[in-house]
Amino acid sequence: MKSKRKINVLVVDDSALVRDLLTQGLSKDSEISVIGAAADPYQARDILVLEKPDVVTLDVEMPRMDGITFLKKYMEVIPTPTIMVSSLTENNKRLTMDALEAGAVDIVPKPKAGIVDGLPAMMDDLIHKVKIAATINVSKIKPKKVDPLQINTSSIQHSLDESTDRVIAIGSSTGGTEALARILPSFPPATPGIVIVQHMPADFTKSLADRLNRLSMMNVKEAQNGDRIISGQVLLAPGGVLHMRVHRYGGQYRVKLVEGEPVSSHRPSVDILFKSIASSVGKNSVAVLMTGMGKDGAEGLLNIRNAGGRTFVQDEKTSVVFGMPKVGWEMGAAEAMVPLDKIPLTIINALKQKS
Repeated sequence: MKSKRKINVLVVDDSALVRDLLTQGLSKDSEISVIGAAADPYQARDILVLEKPDVVTLDVEMPRMDGITFLKKYMEVIPTPTIMVSSLTENNKRLTMDALEAGAVDIVPKPKAGIVDGLPAMMDDLIHKVKIAATINVSKIKPKKVDPLQINTSSIQHSLDESTDRVIAIGSSTGGTEALARILPSFPPATPGIVIVQHMPADFTKSLADRLNRLSMMNVKEAQNGDRIISGQVLLAPGGVLHMRVHRYGGQYRVKLVEGEPVSSHRPSVDILFKSIASSVGKNSVAVLMTGMGKDGAEGLLNIRNAGGRTFVQDEKTSVVFGMPKVGWEMGAAEAMVPLDKIPLTIINALKQKS
C-alpha cells in the first residue's frame, strides 16, 4: 500500500530561534516535512523556485523585504498556500490584514509570553492550519476587484424600512476574511443589522472590523457586550475568547458575549450564534454559512430554518474551503446554495419577502 505523501513546508522567519522551533515542531507531525527554513525573502525565493513547497509559513516583519511585499510577488508567479506567523503588535495586526488581502490563507499569532513557553499551544494550531492550507486551491483567494451591487437603493428602501425587526447572521472561517470584504460593500446603508462570526485568533478581529468598515457603506465594528443590533450596523464577534449570542429585550435585539468551551474547536462558534438567532429572532432572521473547514454553523443554520428563518450556504465553486457550507447543505439546513457574489442580493431579496 502506498504511503501518503507528506506536506512539504517552507518556514520563513528572520529569527534563527523561531525557525528552529517551528521546524522542530512541524517535523514532529508524521504528515509534515519541513523542506527548508529561510532567514529572509531572498533565501525563501530560491527554495520556492527549486522545491515548490505545498505550504509556506511566513513572518510579517523581516529585513531586506517585508513579508507582505514578498507574498504579493510570489503569489503572482508561484501561488502557494501561505500562513502568516505574526507577533501581536498593532502594526503587525494591520499588516496581517494586508497579507490576507494579498492572498494569505490564515494567521497564527506568536505567543505573547515568549515563543519557547508558548510553543506547544501554538504548534497545535499551526499544524492544524498547515494541513488545511495544503488542501486549498489558492486561485480562489487571489484578490479580485468586485464592484458593489448596482442596485437601486430607493426601490428597496421601503422594504428595508419595514424590516427593522430583522437580523442578518453570517458565519465563516478559512477564506472568510476576503469573502466578507467582497460582499459587505454591496449592502446599502439602511440594511438591517448584521451579526458575524468569523473564525480568527484573539486580537485580530478589531483590525478586520476596521478594514471592513473602511470598505463598507454600513458601520462595521467589533462587538461589545450589550451592543444593540440596529439597521446600518455590522457587529463582528471578537476572536478567540468569548462566544456571541443574540437576545431579545422587549423590542430590541442585543448581543451578549459569554464564556464557554470551544464548539467544534472554535470560540466564538457560528453554531452558538446561529442557535441563539433561531431562538431569539426565528422567522425574522436571514442567515448564511460561508467558506470554512469543518461543520461549525451547520446545525445552527438548520435550527434557524426550522424556526422559519431564511437560510443559505455559499456554493462550492466560490468557497475557498467547502466544508461548513457542504455540511449545512447536506443536512438540509439551507434553502439554496449561492455563489459568493450573489449572496448580498439573495439576502436583500429574502428581506423584501414577508415571513
